[in-house]
Amino acid sequence: MSVKVKYELEFPIQSSPQLLYQYISTPSGLSEWFADNVNSRGEFFTFIWDDSEEKAKLASKKTGERIKFKWLDEDGNETDYFFEMKIMEDEITKDVSIVVSDFAHSDELEESKLLWENQISDLKHVLGSV
Repeated sequence: MSVKVKYELEFPIQSSPQLLYQYISTPSGLSEWFADNVNSRGEFFTFIWDDSEEKAKLASKKTGERIKFKWLDEDGNETDYFFEMKIMEDEITKDVSIVVSDFAHSDELEESKLLWENQISDLKHVLGSV
């Protein structure tokens, strides 16, 4: 099994951190831009895309700032891989960005980055942030 590499991407977003947090931390918010459908049972989340379903556990969150999900394997055990979304706000300009941390196989890195760019583009569309 090949090891995945961690990468980070930062996207400027015209939104209040409070509103943005609702879209990255709730099943209803995530299902508007991240996956076709998102279900949660307590700290366990199921992300559904077309014919694919992935399960993750809420690893940590700080209201209004960040959320981190750890991927689960087919047996429901935590893997070493996670994705995290952090909301950054510049203290002076009040510009808001979202920083995404994720993992991908090195030969799929560019494809994974493009996928996030598309996802964040969808998020901006939902937020009315162009």
